[in-house]
Amino acid sequence: MPSIITHAAVPLALWCAADRGRIPPRLLGAGVIAAMLPDADVLAFALHIPYADAFGHRGASHSLLFACVLAVLAAVWAFFGSGRPWSAPPCQPSLASPGHAYPSVGRGRPWSAGLCQPRLASTVQAAAFVFVCAASHPLLDALTSGGLGVALAWPWSEHRFFAPWRPIRVSPFAPQFFSARGLATLLSELRWVWLPLAGAVIAWKLIHSAPAAPRDLS
Repeated sequence: MPSIITHAAVPLALWCAADRGRIPPRLLGAGVIAAMLPDADVLAFALHIPYADAFGHRGASHSLLFACVLAVLAAVWAFFGSGRPWSAPPCQPSLASPGHAYPSVGRGRPWSAGLCQPRLASTVQAAAFVFVCAASHPLLDALTSGGLGVALAWPWSEHRFFAPWRPIRVSPFAPQFFSARGLATLLSELRWVWLPLAGAVIAWKLIHSAPAAPRDLS
Protein backbone atom coordinates (compact mmCIF):
# COMPACT_ATOMS: atom_id res chain seq x y z
CA MET A 1 0.00 0.00 0.00
CA PRO A 2 1.02 3.64 -0.28
CA SER A 3 1.45 5.14 3.18
CA ILE A 4 -1.74 6.10 5.00
CA ILE A 5 -0.79 9.77 4.59
CA THR A 6 -0.65 9.54 0.81
CA HIS A 7 -4.15 8.09 0.56
CA ALA A 8 -5.38 11.51 1.72
CA ALA A 9 -3.83 13.11 -1.38
CA VAL A 10 -6.85 12.45 -3.61
CA PRO A 11 -9.53 14.14 -1.43
CA LEU A 12 -7.15 17.03 -0.76
CA ALA A 13 -6.50 17.46 -4.48
CA LEU A 14 -10.23 17.44 -5.26
CA TRP A 15 -10.82 20.00 -2.52
CA CYS A 16 -8.09 22.26 -3.89
CA ALA A 17 -9.39 21.95 -7.44
CA ALA A 18 -13.02 22.68 -6.56
CA ASP A 19 -14.48 26.15 -6.35
CA ARG A 20 -14.05 27.74 -2.96
CA GLY A 21 -16.69 26.40 -0.57
CA ARG A 22 -17.92 23.72 -2.98
CA ILE A 23 -16.53 20.97 -0.74
CA PRO A 24 -17.30 21.95 2.88
CA PRO A 25 -14.83 21.02 5.64
CA ARG A 26 -16.98 18.17 6.98
CA LEU A 27 -17.29 16.62 3.56
CA LEU A 28 -13.54 16.94 3.06
CA GLY A 29 -13.01 15.22 6.40
CA ALA A 30 -15.37 12.42 5.36
CA GLY A 31 -13.46 12.03 2.11
CA VAL A 32 -10.12 11.77 3.90
CA ILE A 33 -11.53 9.14 6.27
CA ALA A 34 -13.03 7.21 3.34
CA ALA A 35 -9.71 7.28 1.52
CA MET A 36 -7.85 5.89 4.54
CA LEU A 37 -10.49 3.53 5.98
CA PRO A 38 -9.81 0.47 3.77
CA ASP A 39 -6.47 -0.01 5.52
CA ALA A 40 -8.30 -0.70 8.78
CA ASP A 41 -8.20 -4.26 7.50
CA VAL A 42 -4.62 -4.57 8.76
CA LEU A 43 -6.35 -5.69 11.96
CA ALA A 44 -6.75 -8.99 10.11
CA PHE A 45 -3.09 -9.74 10.86
CA ALA A 46 -3.76 -9.42 14.60
CA LEU A 47 -6.77 -11.70 14.20
CA HIS A 48 -4.65 -14.26 12.32
CA ILE A 49 -6.72 -13.91 9.15
CA PRO A 50 -4.51 -14.86 6.16
CA TYR A 51 -3.41 -12.06 3.86
CA ALA A 52 -5.00 -13.78 0.84
CA ASP A 53 -8.35 -14.31 2.60
CA ALA A 54 -11.36 -12.35 1.37
CA PHE A 55 -11.31 -10.45 4.67
CA GLY A 56 -7.54 -10.16 4.82
CA HIS A 57 -5.52 -7.08 3.93
CA ARG A 58 -6.48 -5.62 0.53
CA GLY A 59 -9.53 -7.85 0.47
CA ALA A 60 -13.19 -6.88 0.91
CA SER A 61 -12.46 -3.40 2.25
CA HIS A 62 -10.57 -2.63 -0.96
CA SER A 63 -13.50 -3.49 -3.21
CA LEU A 64 -15.64 -1.10 -5.22
CA LEU A 65 -18.63 -2.44 -3.29
CA PHE A 66 -17.06 -1.15 -0.06
CA ALA A 67 -16.63 2.27 -1.71
CA CYS A 68 -20.31 2.17 -2.72
CA VAL A 69 -21.36 1.36 0.85
CA LEU A 70 -19.43 4.36 2.17
CA ALA A 71 -21.00 6.54 -0.54
CA VAL A 72 -24.51 5.41 0.46
CA LEU A 73 -23.77 6.15 4.12
CA ALA A 74 -22.54 9.61 3.15
CA ALA A 75 -25.69 10.22 1.10
CA VAL A 76 -27.97 9.13 3.95
CA TRP A 77 -26.15 11.36 6.42
CA ALA A 78 -26.22 14.26 3.96
CA PHE A 79 -29.94 13.90 3.33
CA PHE A 80 -31.21 13.14 6.82
CA GLY A 81 -28.39 14.41 9.01
CA SER A 82 -29.12 17.12 11.49
CA GLY A 83 -28.06 20.48 10.17
CA ARG A 84 -27.23 19.05 6.72
CA PRO A 85 -23.59 18.42 7.71
CA TRP A 86 -22.20 18.20 4.18
CA SER A 87 -23.61 21.48 2.94
CA ALA A 88 -21.97 24.86 2.99
CA PRO A 89 -23.43 27.35 5.51
CA PRO A 90 -26.93 28.52 4.53
CA CYS A 91 -26.82 31.29 1.98
CA GLN A 92 -29.15 34.12 1.19
CA PRO A 93 -30.93 34.24 -2.17
CA SER A 94 -29.57 36.89 -4.48
CA LEU A 95 -31.65 40.03 -4.94
CA ALA A 96 -33.90 40.31 -7.94
CA SER A 97 -32.69 42.43 -10.79
CA PRO A 98 -34.56 45.66 -11.45
CA GLY A 99 -37.62 44.92 -13.55
CA HIS A 100 -37.62 41.18 -12.81
CA ALA A 101 -40.02 39.38 -10.51
CA TYR A 102 -37.63 36.58 -9.54
CA PRO A 103 -34.13 36.44 -8.10
CA SER A 104 -31.43 36.42 -10.70
CA VAL A 105 -29.84 33.11 -11.60
CA GLY A 106 -26.19 32.85 -12.59
CA ARG A 107 -26.00 31.89 -16.24
CA GLY A 108 -23.88 28.82 -16.86
CA ARG A 109 -22.96 28.43 -13.18
CA PRO A 110 -25.98 27.02 -11.32
CA TRP A 111 -24.09 26.91 -8.02
CA SER A 112 -22.74 30.45 -8.21
CA ALA A 113 -22.47 32.62 -5.10
CA GLY A 114 -25.78 33.75 -3.68
CA LEU A 115 -27.67 30.58 -4.61
CA CYS A 116 -28.34 27.73 -2.20
CA GLN A 117 -27.65 24.18 -3.28
CA PRO A 118 -30.77 21.99 -3.37
CA ARG A 119 -30.71 19.17 -0.86
CA LEU A 120 -30.68 16.54 -3.62
CA ALA A 121 -27.63 18.10 -5.26
CA SER A 122 -25.87 18.26 -1.89
CA THR A 123 -26.67 14.58 -1.29
CA VAL A 124 -25.40 13.49 -4.69
CA GLN A 125 -22.26 15.58 -4.22
CA ALA A 126 -21.54 13.92 -0.87
CA ALA A 127 -22.06 10.42 -2.25
CA ALA A 128 -19.96 11.01 -5.37
CA PHE A 129 -17.12 12.65 -3.47
CA VAL A 130 -16.92 9.91 -0.83
CA PHE A 131 -17.11 7.18 -3.49
CA VAL A 132 -14.24 8.67 -5.50
CA CYS A 133 -12.13 9.08 -2.36
CA ALA A 134 -12.79 5.54 -1.16
CA ALA A 135 -12.25 3.99 -4.61
CA SER A 136 -8.97 5.87 -5.01
CA HIS A 137 -7.49 3.77 -2.20
CA PRO A 138 -7.51 0.36 -3.93
CA LEU A 139 -6.63 1.96 -7.26
CA LEU A 140 -3.50 3.49 -5.73
CA ASP A 141 -2.71 0.18 -4.03
CA ALA A 142 -2.94 -1.55 -7.40
CA LEU A 143 -0.10 0.72 -8.60
CA THR A 144 2.32 -0.46 -5.90
CA SER A 145 5.30 -2.70 -6.43
CA GLY A 146 4.63 -5.40 -3.85
CA GLY A 147 2.19 -7.31 -1.69
CA LEU A 148 -0.95 -8.87 -3.07
CA GLY A 149 -3.31 -7.17 -5.48
CA VAL A 150 -6.64 -5.65 -4.50
CA ALA A 151 -10.00 -7.44 -4.48
CA LEU A 152 -11.82 -4.82 -6.53
CA ALA A 153 -14.62 -7.17 -7.62
CA TRP A 154 -15.40 -8.72 -4.21
CA PRO A 155 -17.84 -10.41 -3.45
CA TRP A 156 -18.36 -11.52 -7.05
CA SER A 157 -14.70 -12.46 -7.38
CA GLU A 158 -11.85 -12.81 -4.90
CA HIS A 159 -9.27 -12.27 -7.63
CA ARG A 160 -6.59 -9.78 -6.59
CA PHE A 161 -5.95 -7.14 -9.26
CA PHE A 162 -2.72 -5.29 -10.00
CA ALA A 163 -2.27 -2.50 -12.53
CA PRO A 164 -0.10 -3.34 -15.56
CA TRP A 165 2.23 -0.51 -14.51
CA ARG A 166 3.28 -0.32 -10.86
CA PRO A 167 5.66 2.59 -10.21
CA ILE A 168 4.85 3.26 -6.52
CA ARG A 169 7.03 1.52 -3.94
CA VAL A 170 4.95 -0.56 -1.57
CA SER A 171 4.94 0.86 1.96
CA PRO A 172 6.37 -1.21 4.81
CA PHE A 173 4.16 -1.84 7.82
CA ALA A 174 4.44 0.36 10.89
CA PRO A 175 7.46 -1.25 12.62
CA GLN A 176 9.62 -0.70 9.52
CA PHE A 177 8.16 2.58 8.33
CA PHE A 178 10.72 4.80 10.06
CA SER A 179 13.63 3.32 8.16
CA ALA A 180 15.48 3.76 4.89
CA ARG A 181 12.79 1.72 3.20
CA GLY A 182 10.09 3.98 4.59
CA LEU A 183 11.92 7.07 3.34
CA ALA A 184 12.26 5.53 -0.11
CA THR A 185 8.52 4.86 -0.09
CA LEU A 186 7.71 8.48 0.79
CA LEU A 187 9.96 9.75 -1.99
CA SER A 188 8.29 7.37 -4.42
CA GLU A 189 4.85 8.60 -3.36
CA LEU A 190 5.98 12.21 -3.69
CA ARG A 191 7.10 11.52 -7.24
CA TRP A 192 4.18 9.42 -8.44
CA VAL A 193 1.22 10.72 -6.39
CA TRP A 194 1.67 14.11 -4.76
CA LEU A 195 3.53 15.92 -7.56
CA PRO A 196 1.24 14.67 -10.38
CA LEU A 197 -1.87 15.60 -8.39
CA ALA A 198 -0.43 19.03 -7.55
CA GLY A 199 0.36 19.57 -11.23
CA ALA A 200 -3.15 18.51 -12.22
CA VAL A 201 -4.72 20.90 -9.69
CA ILE A 202 -2.57 23.83 -10.88
CA ALA A 203 -3.37 23.07 -14.52
CA TRP A 204 -7.10 22.84 -13.71
CA LYS A 205 -7.03 26.18 -11.89
CA LEU A 206 -5.14 27.87 -14.73
CA ILE A 207 -7.56 26.56 -17.34
CA HIS A 208 -10.62 27.68 -15.41
CA SER A 209 -9.19 31.07 -14.48
CA ALA A 210 -8.27 31.92 -18.07
CA PRO A 211 -10.59 34.59 -19.53
CA ALA A 212 -12.91 33.39 -22.25
CA ALA A 213 -11.92 34.43 -25.76
CA PRO A 214 -14.17 37.20 -27.10
CA ARG A 215 -16.62 36.12 -29.77
CA ASP A 216 -16.34 37.55 -33.24
CA LEU A 217 -19.76 39.04 -33.94
CA SER A 218 -18.91 40.15 -37.48
